[in-house]
Amino acid sequence: MLKAPLWQLAQEAGPFVRLAGLSGAAAVILGAMGAHRSFPETEGKEDLRKIFETANRFHFLHTLALVTVPLCRRPYIAGAFFIAGMGMFCGTCYYHAFTGDRKLRQVTPLGGTCLILGWVAMVEYESWLDALIVMFTVMTPL
Repeated sequence: MLKAPLWQLAQEAGPFVRLAGLSGAAAVILGAMGAHRSFPETEGKEDLRKIFETANRFHFLHTLALVTVPLCRRPYIAGAFFIAGMGMFCGTCYYHAFTGDRKLRQVTPLGGTCLILGWVAMVEYESWLDALIVMFTVMTPL
């Protein structure tokens, strides 16, 4: 039985707990900014506050997921997907909500795909082919 403290195990498993700390701090700061500002009016009358709230919710959720990354078999794969996904999904949603500019929104689905792959990477599969088959079956409409 291991007698090492949890913080020591987390430090040995890579930078993910520290990155999660920074990401959590950024999520709180952005959440406070979004709570205390008015959002720009857009021509299509999009609800930019809802877009912001979605970005902030996903940011917090995947920050917590990043804390658990050292516990999976291949932490660098899952961690890379989560970090890239948060940047591309949450980042583009934040940008759109704060500016009203849609030009980066085409990257948002790619970020969402990275977040999904991060969760799939946390599951131990015999091969990446098995993981992709499972993901494809889940994402394919009936």
